[in-house]
Amino acid sequence: MPLPTITTDAGRAALAAVASGSVARADRATAVRYLLQLLVEKAPGHTVEVRVPPFGAAQVVEGPRHTRGTPPNVVETDADTWIALATGAESWTDAVTAGRVAASGTRADLSDLLPLRP
Repeated sequence: MPLPTITTDAGRAALAAVASGSVARADRATAVRYLLQLLVEKAPGHTVEVRVPPFGAAQVVEGPRHTRGTPPNVVETDADTWIALATGAESWTDAVTAGRVAASGTRADLSDLLPLRP
């Protein structure tokens, strides 16, 4: 069952709260899920799985679809790094180099898709 769509207003409010220093779990969760939702809209598909535990995951990028087991292209990061990447506060290269993003697979480079424009 798909998660409910996060409205632009709710997503932006959560991002503003996180940017202002809010540590509320609900704000962080909504911000992460909103940015994942924007990524899905920008790059629909099922080739790369983007994981931001414990708040969400999304499958994106057109191409071959996996159907069982661990997908061959996986990106995993924490919530703060995902928010920084998606909003342009941090570059993909810097986050990967620093070890804050684990990207495996030939199609797991999201640098051309980020930042998003929330």
